[in-house]
Amino acid sequence: MAREAEMMLAALNDRVACSTAGLSRSDTAAIRRRLARWGPDLLAGLAVYRHSQRSQGLPERIIDEILDCVANRRPSLRALDEERLLRPDWFLTPDQVGYVCYADRFAGTLRGVQEHIGYLRELGVTYLHLMPLLHPRPGADDGGYAVVDYRSVRPELGTMSDLAALADALHESGISLTLDLVVNHVAQEHEWALKAIEGQEPYRSYFLFYPDRAQPDAFEATLPEVFPDFAPGNFTWVPGVAWNDRPEHPGAWVWTTFNDYQWDLDWSNPDVFCEMLQVILNLANVGVDCFRLDAIAFIWKRLGTNCQGQPEIHEIVQALRAAMHIAAPAVVFKAEAIVAPEELSAYLGRGSHAGKVCDLAYHNNLMVQIWSSLATGEAGLMRRALATAPPKPVTTAWGTYVRCHDDIGWAISDADAAALGLSGFAHRAFLSRFYSGDFPGSFARGEVFQANPVTGDARISGTLASLAGLQAAFENGDPGAVDVALGRIFLVHAIIYGFGGIPLLYMGDELGLLNDHAYRTDSRRAGDNRWTHRPRMPWAKAERRRDLSTIEGRIFDGLRHLAHVRATIPSLHAAVESAPLDIGTEGVLALARPHPAGAMVELYNVSDRWQRVRADAVASVGIERTWDRLSAFAPVSDSGFYDLPPYAAWWLTEAPDERQ
Repeated sequence: MAREAEMMLAALNDRVACSTAGLSRSDTAAIRRRLARWGPDLLAGLAVYRHSQRSQGLPERIIDEILDCVANRRPSLRALDEERLLRPDWFLTPDQVGYVCYADRFAGTLRGVQEHIGYLRELGVTYLHLMPLLHPRPGADDGGYAVVDYRSVRPELGTMSDLAALADALHESGISLTLDLVVNHVAQEHEWALKAIEGQEPYRSYFLFYPDRAQPDAFEATLPEVFPDFAPGNFTWVPGVAWNDRPEHPGAWVWTTFNDYQWDLDWSNPDVFCEMLQVILNLANVGVDCFRLDAIAFIWKRLGTNCQGQPEIHEIVQALRAAMHIAAPAVVFKAEAIVAPEELSAYLGRGSHAGKVCDLAYHNNLMVQIWSSLATGEAGLMRRALATAPPKPVTTAWGTYVRCHDDIGWAISDADAAALGLSGFAHRAFLSRFYSGDFPGSFARGEVFQANPVTGDARISGTLASLAGLQAAFENGDPGAVDVALGRIFLVHAIIYGFGGIPLLYMGDELGLLNDHAYRTDSRRAGDNRWTHRPRMPWAKAERRRDLSTIEGRIFDGLRHLAHVRATIPSLHAAVESAPLDIGTEGVLALARPHPAGAMVELYNVSDRWQRVRADAVASVGIERTWDRLSAFAPVSDSGFYDLPPYAAWWLTEAPDERQ
């Protein structure tokens, strides 16, 4: 096998050397160097297709796509490739801060987004994720995740030229651009799907069609439902689908994991791999720096399983990433894999895939545990969940967040809950009641999304401020409760800024926006309450961000402060993992970050009560003269203890040397 790989790499090198793509000698030399580095990863990943009849000439097809990409890559993007090859940890550094928004709801158009780059820089943003903006189907489109054309953007947002201009302007301001790439499915109106209905090859084999319910029913026996309320099941009957061997019976069942208008692609077909690679390379040349691989956990199907997280997924992603590194090494991948904590590290790479698949992944477990701890006022469950999670490769980073564009699903492990004497089922039910405001004493004002009476699953929608108690405080006219809610808002952001990785702010949270019910008057969105936390940006409110007497000013200033302090602490480099410390105080989450540049201990009081922490627990990690970087003061130890106010956040390092 090794000899075969060597021969294939040699053949690919010859293909590069003989290319007629119009590459310069220096371009050709650069591609050959990258092929030597990432070619073995590419070939190893492509082994997933070794039994496919369509795999003949697959490596050569990929190299041709890479050559075409490099030949058409703008000089500014080639310079970025070289810069990031010299700084491969560019997305791991402590100065990274992310911002996530829908372009239209943030600023109307792509040109509007460009006009507000200064606003993002005020927040310390270095990473902008624009939610789905590629051309979706008309009508219901699952928030843009039903793409009808990967080579154009929503007409109301602008053009691909506008997107390229925005990418260039972001790069000039030190901001990278992230876009969603929907890899599991396309809209039923996509050109591939329309040709498949007619029976045209190769497009027919891009999808999973079945003439009757035999196979779908066999799969359904072990498949969960993603949207049980409005899209039950995983297959949809499509009339008119042509069958060569049964022309008198048109129609077929097509695999539709999410909605009936989103058709799953058959990734066991290498032609699908080549099509999607071409899509990625084209968008990379527009200026995209990071691709959020949407629904990546679903792309490989296997009978008798839940068809999520199958091993072949990681082979495919390794091959895609290797091809990208050869063509456009400035680009990274982020896994949208909302899976069980023990499965998540696989998307960053473990075993033979370590450091060879996605560069970023969402730390869904951290998000869930933050809300769980706020509801209970205790950190024990979070401490255990974080302590038992498998480690990630040091070349990768977490995307840390308090909420996102989607609902919050209570991914509490039964094993973690049982270790603390809790019922996982009961605790998940408690969290749903608490954050919907249906629990005595709850400060939250969320809405239940997709309740499933069979599993007891009931997810939650709502803005961060409404879930953290600000809405309830306003409703009750309680200034003291407003201050407490603001304390919670700062605390949860301090956790995601201090955990390591890229903290991701969702649009509006920096201003304390509350639940928005305007979606109820929109017939396309009225049935999906996730739009309650997808408001339009109220720029009049944003104008108050510099007035510290306003809610907007207090929250915005706090987040700007977190970004500024974070950028000055080397131990927040994402190569280092945060390790929970058991300090014997249930109301406090303690995280240790050992680093050659200096140790760091983070203390977070997740309760509404004062908490005491042993000073020697902090000293045990190597900090002798304690200094809180967030408040710039030295905590006073009272008889060997530190006293933390309610919802306090401390970032403790060695005190600065007064002689410096």
